[in-house]
Amino acid sequence: MKREYIQIRCSIYEKKLLKKRAVRAGISLSEYIRATAFERNIVERITPEQLEAYQMLVQYKNNFTRIGNMFKKRDPKLVQAVEELAKEIRTHLKHFQK
Repeated sequence: MKREYIQIRCSIYEKKLLKKRAVRAGISLSEYIRATAFERNIVERITPEQLEAYQMLVQYKNNFTRIGNMFKKRDPKLVQAVEELAKEIRTHLKHFQK
C-alpha cells in the first residue's frame, strides 16, 4: 500500500507532457512517474490511426511476399527488389510491436 508522498517541481509544460504520456500509456500520473524512475518499460497504447497503419503495412508485406513468390522463376532481380521491400516493411512493423 502506498502511503508516502513525494513532491516534485516542474514547469507547466513538463506537467502537461507527463500527464499526456501517462494517459497514452493508460496509467495514472503517479504510476507513470514511478515507472520511469525505476526504469521500467512503459508501453503506450496504440491509437486507432496507428492500428490502421499497422494493419495496412501487414497487408502490404503479405502482398509483396506473394508477388515475390509469383515471380521467383521469371525475374530474379524483381524478386530480390520485392523481397527487400518486404523486409523493410517487416522492420517497420517490428517497431510498432515495441
